[in-house]
Amino acid sequence: MSSTIPILRARRERRLARQRANHARTRSLFLSAGMVLSFLIAALIIITAFAYVSLTRDLPSTAILPILLNPPDGLLLQPTRIYDRTGENVLFTFAPNDSQRRYLPLSATNPQHLPNSLRDAVIAKIDPYFEGHPGYTLTTIFNYDLHPTLAQRLAFDLLLFDEPPSLRRALRERILAAQITARYGRTQILEWYLNSANFGHHAFGAEAASQLYFGKSAAQLETAESAILAAVSDAPSLNPYDAPLTALERGRETLTLMQIQGLLSAEAALEARGESPVFQTPPIPEPELAAAFVNLLLTQLDSQFPRERIERGGLTIISTLDYDLQQQSSCVTAFYAARLAGLPDPVISCDSLRFLPALPPESKVENSSASAIITDPKTGQILAAVGETFQGQETPLIAAHDPGSVLDAFIYLTGFTRGLSPASLIWDIPGKTDVQNFDGEYHGPMRLRIALANDYAAPAAQVLSQMGVENVDEISASFGVSRDAGAELSLLDAAGAFGVFAQEGVYFGQEFEDTLKPVSVLRVEGNDGSLWLDWSTPQAKPVVTPGLAYLINHALSDETARLGALQSSNVLDVGTPAAVKLGQTEDARDAWTIGYTPSRVVAVWTGARAQTGGDLSPSAPAVLWSALMQIASQNLSPEGWAAPEDVSIINVCDPSGMLPTTDCPNLVSEVFLNGNEPIQVDTMYRRYAVNRETGLLATVFTLPHLIEERVYLVVPPDARSWAEGTGLEIPPSDYDVIQPPPLDENVNITAPDLFSEVGGDVQIEGTAAGDGFVSYRVLVGQGLNPQEWIQVAESNEPVTADVLAAWNTNGLSGLYAIQLQVVRNDQRVDTAIIQITVKGEE
Repeated sequence: MSSTIPILRARRERRLARQRANHARTRSLFLSAGMVLSFLIAALIIITAFAYVSLTRDLPSTAILPILLNPPDGLLLQPTRIYDRTGENVLFTFAPNDSQRRYLPLSATNPQHLPNSLRDAVIAKIDPYFEGHPGYTLTTIFNYDLHPTLAQRLAFDLLLFDEPPSLRRALRERILAAQITARYGRTQILEWYLNSANFGHHAFGAEAASQLYFGKSAAQLETAESAILAAVSDAPSLNPYDAPLTALERGRETLTLMQIQGLLSAEAALEARGESPVFQTPPIPEPELAAAFVNLLLTQLDSQFPRERIERGGLTIISTLDYDLQQQSSCVTAFYAARLAGLPDPVISCDSLRFLPALPPESKVENSSASAIITDPKTGQILAAVGETFQGQETPLIAAHDPGSVLDAFIYLTGFTRGLSPASLIWDIPGKTDVQNFDGEYHGPMRLRIALANDYAAPAAQVLSQMGVENVDEISASFGVSRDAGAELSLLDAAGAFGVFAQEGVYFGQEFEDTLKPVSVLRVEGNDGSLWLDWSTPQAKPVVTPGLAYLINHALSDETARLGALQSSNVLDVGTPAAVKLGQTEDARDAWTIGYTPSRVVAVWTGARAQTGGDLSPSAPAVLWSALMQIASQNLSPEGWAAPEDVSIINVCDPSGMLPTTDCPNLVSEVFLNGNEPIQVDTMYRRYAVNRETGLLATVFTLPHLIEERVYLVVPPDARSWAEGTGLEIPPSDYDVIQPPPLDENVNITAPDLFSEVGGDVQIEGTAAGDGFVSYRVLVGQGLNPQEWIQVAESNEPVTADVLAAWNTNGLSGLYAIQLQVVRNDQRVDTAIIQITVKGEE
């Protein structure tokens, strides 16, 4: 028995040890789980705190709402106004009839207060749970375009309008809505909403909307009218002017919602449905001076602020517009468009009409329109913009159009980057390209400057083929324009691109979607004096070197390079150095003139809306361009472009562009990038000896008194037929008839035979004798009429029927002349000449 006790005791101790171990493991497990859970909770708290801090970072203060919506003078946030660059002339006001906005309270203690019917209609239509939620709802949190409560709408419209749609904005909107509700109360929220909501047609606030649509104060609204306005505030585009039937129907739907939600009794609802709201006749908008410019300005501001925030009010926009220049430009364009269409002059006063030249003869184009833009390339600011003017009436549109050949300047620029220059020779003749010049003619050899200045399409096509479309497109894109097939060109982009040349290769403007463009806004200010936007200092982007820009400027401003009507009419002579690029389309429906000085860029487009009433050419818009450039430059000092350090100016022969010889009849001054100057002399003009009676090339047998030297332009074989067809005087290809003189018994060559073939060492035999003999010489020269002679023998001894000289012809081949000269004691020289052919080694 005693032996079992230790065993039982050991078993008991082992069991207790196992229990203690299990308890320890359980306790350790709970401790570990607790620690992990604590860490997770702490991490969650920290993450939540950081998320909240991030979410509320830079969160707008709700304290701004009373400043915006509870003005002490009873006037609401005043309409946004757009001014000219001086800040004195109003271009546009975002308010019906330029009216002021009045604030009406909800409190009945005020004689002029908002009616309860409008309050109830807005709650029923927009926020039916207005009295129960904390200012926001989470049901539509992932639909970022919905703002389902009145407090959320105030937060979005007035505080978060500049934030992009996102979950972050949706959460911040709800935080602000909760703050607004807690701080100001529901009555204030409803009152603020009714006095700031958008009712369409720039009517913000119930008072402005009621005056606009019903012609009375909002305090006098009937129930049906209140229901209509409540529905309009929920969808401003469905207003009584733009959708009158829909507005009435949505008003009736709002009455039904009011009845369902207990905000309107059945009797009152029935009575309201019996009302017949009468809408005001939409006001006739007054003509705007710069409607196209304002549209352009708003498009540029859309990249910075939502359009509705601009329309809501409280902003002062100072534009870049030169008010006087805009007036003069619009006036002159109206006269130009009317005259081009063959209509009577507009009945308007136009002091600047004296700058408008006469249209070219037979330039009447029915259904034509014109538009223009003027910029300052030094700042990239738009000074004037004339909308498309049709039959003398300006519209608010400036559309993009087919650029035609106006962008060909970038073809030549690409060539200049690859070694070509304005002096480079190009042949405008049949067979070089399938592209036809707009005048239907070929112009022969010319420098690239002539082709560029006169808008010759065929030479441009040749250069494009040489440079490659991809390279030209790449350079064009760096200027902000596209040469892709079907791509259209706006006047704004055209002015910006050519403004780069005006500023010697630098683009000044502001960036829109990663692209610099001329700008229409100087600054935007809030009513409190805060600066919302400042574009008065331009961004600058170098695009090409000053040398390359100078080559284009020098060619396009060269008045001597302009031919035909452009030269005779002097229409592009504006009294100051100006570079001008013309452009047109193959169908003659679009024509461009884009010209610039260092201080102004004027881009003009003229188009025909139908294929009737005449074709357009750049000579038409050139007339308008001339007037606008003179108007824009009349108070500026003339200035041109100085040659930069990387450009050299030398005299060359025209049209080869090579170094001149004494035979070159036309010397011109040309510009080259350093290192690209010509090093070879001109070979196009050559001197020929011609029989003046036959007009054929002289030979050694032509009588000396019939030979005269003439300088001809040498054309390549593929241009000969063109040259002959145009009457261009070219060197004769045939030689004079060979008629050997009679044999002189004292001076003759008997061997080798006339016209024979010789080779190796040639024995020249004959006679050199006679009365008064002094000496003889034997000379050889290459060709039918050698210009250079080489002496092979000389002697003071007469020779009769014997060897005169030995001539080694090794290494020679071709046609040669052998001449024997005998000198007499009376200084007379008798000659004998034969023609032979040297057969070279095979």
